[in-house]
Amino acid sequence: MSKTIKLSEADLRQFTGTENWYRHGINRNVVFTDGAKYVADHGGAYWLLDAIAIAQHRERDVAFEEFQVWKLKVNADRSATLTCDNGNGNIVYTQRTPFTDFPLDAIKLYFTDNTILLPSEY
Repeated sequence: MSKTIKLSEADLRQFTGTENWYRHGINRNVVFTDGAKYVADHGGAYWLLDAIAIAQHRERDVAFEEFQVWKLKVNADRSATLTCDNGNGNIVYTQRTPFTDFPLDAIKLYFTDNTILLPSEY
């Protein structure tokens, strides 16, 4: 029996802090909050956390930014674009994905102090 995973903007608004921090499996210097874990669990999006965590290690322009705004935009054809900006709208990284089943049209995550979190948890 397959469990249908759902994610909504209303679900995400419930996160206003975190009680737990989860260590990322690939980049052990990165942790993520309850809200980010909820996105990964309910949106099938551990790949999204992976992309953010790996970029901290592999992309010099990303790692240089102390505060990062990560935005995923899903297009009508189910392709997607993930961007990272410095909080002032200056994009320092872009990754295109040919297909995603991520359930929302868009999502924003922050990265600061080696932590991936929802804006409402900041």
